[in-house]
Amino acid sequence: MNIYHVKLVKEELNGDYYRKVSSPSDAGKILKEYIGYADREHFVVLCLNTKNKITGIHTVSIGSLNSSLVHPREVFKVALLSNSASIIVGHNHPSGDTTPSQEDREVTQRLKKAGKLLGIEILDHLIIGDGTYSFATNGEL
Repeated sequence: MNIYHVKLVKEELNGDYYRKVSSPSDAGKILKEYIGYADREHFVVLCLNTKNKITGIHTVSIGSLNSSLVHPREVFKVALLSNSASIIVGHNHPSGDTTPSQEDREVTQRLKKAGKLLGIEILDHLIIGDGTYSFATNGEL
């Protein structure tokens, strides 16, 4: 028999990350600062409390130039461990073009369904590049 101990490790970040998110542009600015200029796709989750204040940022995966592996299990693991009320997910497009791919849309819908089942709402999925694409603003969430 195995005994497991799960521990969430908090690391300090430089920057003004721990603030309230009131709009997609607020989250977009934070994500742009965090992953905006990466040379590969980074998929990130912003964990929020009941007042939409960011309680944590977690990089779920780092992919290649044009893809990143994302599974709901990995996205919601940190959200569950940090008692998040809701999350915002985002990833960058190193090409700068923020147009969502079909895979981006499918991942968004899969995460939305998983969040509903777990009781952790996904407020938005943002794509960061030369600009910012918001699934919520564009009616796709």
